[in-house]
Amino acid sequence: MAVFDSGVGGISVLRELVKVMPNENFIFFGDSKNAPYGTKSLEEVRSLTCTHAKELFDAGAKGLVVACNTATSAAVRVLREKYPEIPIVGIEPAVKPAVLCKEHPRVLVMATPMTIREEKFRKLMQRYEDQGEIIPLPCPGLMDFVERGDLHGDDLKKYLTELLFEFREKKVDAAVLGCTHYPFAKEMIQEVLGPDVQIFDGAPGTAREMKRRLAACDLLSERTEKGTVEFHCSLDDPKKLELCHYLLQK
Repeated sequence: MAVFDSGVGGISVLRELVKVMPNENFIFFGDSKNAPYGTKSLEEVRSLTCTHAKELFDAGAKGLVVACNTATSAAVRVLREKYPEIPIVGIEPAVKPAVLCKEHPRVLVMATPMTIREEKFRKLMQRYEDQGEIIPLPCPGLMDFVERGDLHGDDLKKYLTELLFEFREKKVDAAVLGCTHYPFAKEMIQEVLGPDVQIFDGAPGTAREMKRRLAACDLLSERTEKGTVEFHCSLDDPKKLELCHYLLQK
């Protein structure tokens, strides 16, 4: 079972997958060498995602979670057409549970610039725009803090304080973490926005959907012992692999 991301953010999804399918063996591949995907062109992201997906399938992966909103928007439809027999699950911002948190809430959706530009995201917003006020907020540079392992530093707090300044004044009811890197900065985001703001991310739903699809294809592991997790990174940097292990346990 493979999990792919543009960097280390997809480990937030991997954590949920391990929770719901503890007996599966997982391979995580992070393309940190080419991160961030959120500032690249659609064609670049699609090409990178399809190349790495093929590598994972050639290595024997029975299913794939594209644990990156940007890569999902750019390539999941293409991958499903190319590999119709393999369960492939993407991720999207958790807008639905956020707009249902109360009657007509103000919902802030934090995402990469490319995710917000994509037609897939615009359609997602349109689907729920009559149920709440949905405010997209591009967050260029936020994933870089996670890639460096800077989850609690003063620089991150300064960045988020400036980014979210207007939403401290004009309160929102909920914030959606529309990039898989962002849950690792959740504590700081909560601190900046305030304790009354509910925060949502799409990882738990993605994990449940992957389990459902594997079960439908009769591909779930029958082992009773705990599975393994193997990390790979396109960047030849031992510290990046150390960060992967740290984030999985965080």
